[in-house]
Amino acid sequence: MKKYILFFLIAFSVLSCKKKNDKVQEKAEEIPLTITVHRYDKIFFQTAPKDFDLLKAKYPEFFPPGIDEAELRGRLTNPLWLQLYEEVEKRYGDFDKEKAQLESVFKYMKYYYPKFISPKVFTVINNMDTNAKVLYNSQKNGMTISLEMYLGKNHKFYEFPNYVKQTFEPSQMMPDVVESLSYDAIKLPTDREFLSQIIYIGKQLYFKDIMLPEFSDEDKICYTPDQLKWCEDNDVEVWHYFMEERILYNTNPKMIERFLAPAPFSKFGLDNDSDTPGRIGAWIGWQIVRSFMENNSVSPQQMFMMDGKEIFQKSKYKPVKD
Repeated sequence: MKKYILFFLIAFSVLSCKKKNDKVQEKAEEIPLTITVHRYDKIFFQTAPKDFDLLKAKYPEFFPPGIDEAELRGRLTNPLWLQLYEEVEKRYGDFDKEKAQLESVFKYMKYYYPKFISPKVFTVINNMDTNAKVLYNSQKNGMTISLEMYLGKNHKFYEFPNYVKQTFEPSQMMPDVVESLSYDAIKLPTDREFLSQIIYIGKQLYFKDIMLPEFSDEDKICYTPDQLKWCEDNDVEVWHYFMEERILYNTNPKMIERFLAPAPFSKFGLDNDSDTPGRIGAWIGWQIVRSFMENNSVSPQQMFMMDGKEIFQKSKYKPVKD
């Protein structure tokens, strides 16, 4: 009898959540919003060297003081840069799909934050800086998307470790866009404790939950299906490890390196570490935030500004074996 009651409660909860999400989706998608994507990548590489100064005059935001203009000018005739542009053109000559996805993200932003104004979006080709894939400047209300960072993990131009190349899939573009928007919406941790750090990342992932409702969890956290399944199958053991080793309130930066920094696997110090996905702390933080939202009547906007410890205490998070 208990089993049937539990099934009913779970089914009711899922259906209620789906109805709520459908209502949000309907309202968000009704928001009238269109954007223009400025293809600076095309404009730049289609500029004749003799017209470089005209380009600089028209787009001064891409020529800040101190930039190496000679190096930029050289890109217009450099065979490697021209080949990179050609590869980007093969993948993103038509940007209609991505433009529609951007508009959807901005509609959700407008739904949750009515004062939000869609930024001026530029696509660029940069120097493969993994820390500058998407940059959002809220003060100038501008966003740049570096298209050379989304050619697919197996592209011949990428000389990075596999766990880094995994983030270069086209499916990572919108999650990166949303993450760049999240920095202005989420309160930074006020301490160095591991718990605060993982809940901050958990908030960022929950931000993706509400801004990218059609995206898979794998794409939101940039895991393979096998990596996500490992987390779901081993959450009890991971949680017990964090508790037994007193990691949650540890302020040692090495905890970040072991469980939050990008890496091929997490570092428990066990023989089977290589079987684990990297950044396991991010996944745990995500589940804590999700548990909090399921057990408390708080808006996402309010939760994003709450202290991590309070979120943890009220989350009732405690993974159990099925």
